[in-house]
Amino acid sequence: MLAPVLEKLLILQDRDAKRLGLEAQLKAVPRDIAAVEGKIAGEKAAIETARMELRELESHKKIIETEIGSAEGKLAKYRTQQSLVRKNEEFKALGHEIETTQGAIGEWEGKELEVMYKIDEAKKKFAAAEAVLKANIAGHEARIRTLQEREVSLQAELKGAQAEVLTARGPLAELELKLYDRIATKGLPACVPIRGGKCGGCHLKVSNEVESAARNGKSLDGKLATCDQCGRLVYWES
Repeated sequence: MLAPVLEKLLILQDRDAKRLGLEAQLKAVPRDIAAVEGKIAGEKAAIETARMELRELESHKKIIETEIGSAEGKLAKYRTQQSLVRKNEEFKALGHEIETTQGAIGEWEGKELEVMYKIDEAKKKFAAAEAVLKANIAGHEARIRTLQEREVSLQAELKGAQAEVLTARGPLAELELKLYDRIATKGLPACVPIRGGKCGGCHLKVSNEVESAARNGKSLDGKLATCDQCGRLVYWES
C-alpha cells in the first residue's frame, strides 16, 4: 500500500505539473503573437511593394509626358522659325529638325501607350492582391485577439493552479518538501514508480534495498526511498 506521504507528494506533483504546463503555455503566447505580427508585417510589406511598383510605373509615365511636352514645345518653336526664314537651306534644316522631333514624339507616345497598358494591368493585379492580403491581415489580427484572450484565460488558470500547489504543499513536512523541491528543480516527475525492478524515471535497475524500501514506503534509515541512479523518489506500484 502506498505510504500517506507519497500519496501527498504525488498530489503535489500532479498540481506542480499542471502549474508548469500553464506557465509554459502562457510563456508561449507572446512568442505566438510576435510570430503572427511578423506575418502581418509581411503582408503589409507585400502590399507596399505592389503599391511601389504601381507608383514607379506612374512616375515613368509622368517622365514620358514631360519628354513629350518638351518635344512638342520644340516642334512648335521649329515650325514658327520655319515660317519666318527666307533661305531655302535654313528652311530645309528646320524641316529636318521638325521631322526628327516628330519621330521622337512618336516614339515617346508609343512608350506612353506601353506604360499606360502596364499601369492598367498593375492596377488590376494590385487590387486583387491587396484584397487577398487585407483578408489575410484580418485573419491574423483575429488570431492575435484569440491569443490575447487565451493569455487572460491562462493567467486566471495559473492563479488557480498556484493556489492548488500551495494547498497541496500544506500537509507535507518541511524536510519532505525540501527533498521534493530539490528533485523537482531538475525536472518532473520527481516521484516515480518502480516497475520490473527499474526506476520509472531513468529506467535503470534499482538496488534490492531501494526496491524493498519502496515496498514499505521508507528506506532503511527511515527516509523516503530514492533511486540509486537518478535520485528521484520511488514508490512501489502494485
